[in-house]
Amino acid sequence: MTNRLPHLLRSDARDNRERILAVARSVFAEQGLDVAMREIARRAEVGPATLYRHFPAKEELVTEVFAEQMAACTAIVDEGLADPDPWHGFCRMIEKVCELHASDRGFTAAFVSAFPRAADFAAARQRALGKVAELARRAKAAGKLRPDFVVDDLIMMLMANGGIRATSPAATVAASQRFAALLIQGMRAEPAVVPLPPAVRLPLTAVI
Repeated sequence: MTNRLPHLLRSDARDNRERILAVARSVFAEQGLDVAMREIARRAEVGPATLYRHFPAKEELVTEVFAEQMAACTAIVDEGLADPDPWHGFCRMIEKVCELHASDRGFTAAFVSAFPRAADFAAARQRALGKVAELARRAKAAGKLRPDFVVDDLIMMLMANGGIRATSPAATVAASQRFAALLIQGMRAEPAVVPLPPAVRLPLTAVI
């Protein structure tokens, strides 16, 4: 029995960690990053001491929760770079990144936040933005992207996109798609009138 005890403890600790991550992922996606660590512990049905034993700082919890989204974001940019048509690749990158962020409020908040103690997250974000800059350079060289576009414009777009509030997750994504289409039209070197995706009815509280 004593030989099994360390294994059981490790199993309990592993279960606690997975439950904390699952709860944090759900809460951050729904409410953003302002949720208190004690509230996450309460919902995960663990004590605050257990939560802090696994994640001594909130930044560490945020970094682990959004590791998959960061990898997905980088993969989207890589896909854009692989497109032989740099403008098409740039447009698809904007559309997919906006959709990814619209699906998770917490990821947008994490992406645009400074996390001094989350070096891995910051480095991954910087690599992704560096690739965005290269994709933008290629689209400019092709004469399709307006020459005054800078990567900071993408950060501004994500902040605005993250503010979309609709009546359901599906409606939020649909509104984000229309928003992305508007952005792309504004970024064209030679603006052209292209039909937008269908408009989405948004609650008035979303804009007050």
